[in-house]
Amino acid sequence: MIAIASDHAALEMKKTIMGLLDEMGLEYKDFGTYTTDSCDYPVFAARAAHAVADGICDRGILICGTGIGMSLVANKVQGIRCAACNEVCSAELSRLHNDANMIAIGARVIGSEVAKKIVRVWLTTPFEGGRHQRRVDMIGAVGRGESLE
Repeated sequence: MIAIASDHAALEMKKTIMGLLDEMGLEYKDFGTYTTDSCDYPVFAARAAHAVADGICDRGILICGTGIGMSLVANKVQGIRCAACNEVCSAELSRLHNDANMIAIGARVIGSEVAKKIVRVWLTTPFEGGRHQRRVDMIGAVGRGESLE
């Protein structure tokens, strides 16, 4: 199950991405917002991030104006590795090397077709593991307040 959330600026793009998830046969849970009324994006990013961190959803997609704000919120939740990606290469590498469990994209930065490419690549790219696992483990240690030295 994929968690998905947006702010008011990205509602239309969220609908586009939900259509892509339908095409891909992937289940998702929409954590809001549901209208174009001005809202506070941290509420919706946190809902989706907690669903991923708690194992209710496997991964999550966040969409706001730039992707930056929502990624900052998500990364405050222990166990989340959210990458703000507005091009395909970063999305792919966020999975291959960082095992990103959430992605954030910007509706004011990219168009719908690019967004769909980014999300498709991100969803279909596996984690490489190997030498990258040690680094992902280190990210988790920092999130738990542990020292790396």
